[in-house]
Amino acid sequence: METDKVSRPGEEHGEGEPDSPIAFYLDPASGAPVYRQLVQQVERALLLGYLREGDRLPRIREVTATLAVNPDTVQKAYRELETRGVAEGRRGRGTFVVGAPDLPNVKEIERLRRRLLGWLADAEATGLTEDMTAAMFSAASRDHGWTGPSKVSVPGASGRTPAGPAGRAVVA
Repeated sequence: METDKVSRPGEEHGEGEPDSPIAFYLDPASGAPVYRQLVQQVERALLLGYLREGDRLPRIREVTATLAVNPDTVQKAYRELETRGVAEGRRGRGTFVVGAPDLPNVKEIERLRRRLLGWLADAEATGLTEDMTAAMFSAASRDHGWTGPSKVSVPGASGRTPAGPAGRAVVA
């Protein structure tokens, strides 16, 4: 999110609460409703460790200003996260992560992520581009038997965390 005042994750954002560690984005090609995209991005951020319990989600007015969406749409996404037990609105303070959705073994996910980062580093050292690496991943997913449109985006395929404005993670 771009603002006149640049802030970093964990810094105060002028209202006594730390800035959110993530920034939302919209993918018009996804076909998913905006509120669903926001919910999925929060769930992915939790899965990947970019969000943790106690982190504040971007304020509704920040999201509406940067994405040009209706505040009711953002509110719908946050209500959905509350219903799932993932977030909790705190009057006057924002919406905070209070738990994670049911996930497979988090330690195993982290182990697999580290292995994948190592593989990506090897691919980069071999001379593969980000597009080539993404194509290989898509092909391997199909070979494995996963079908349908991929919901995987590979920004930062070299293993670097994709960062949005002000250094916040952008979860694809």
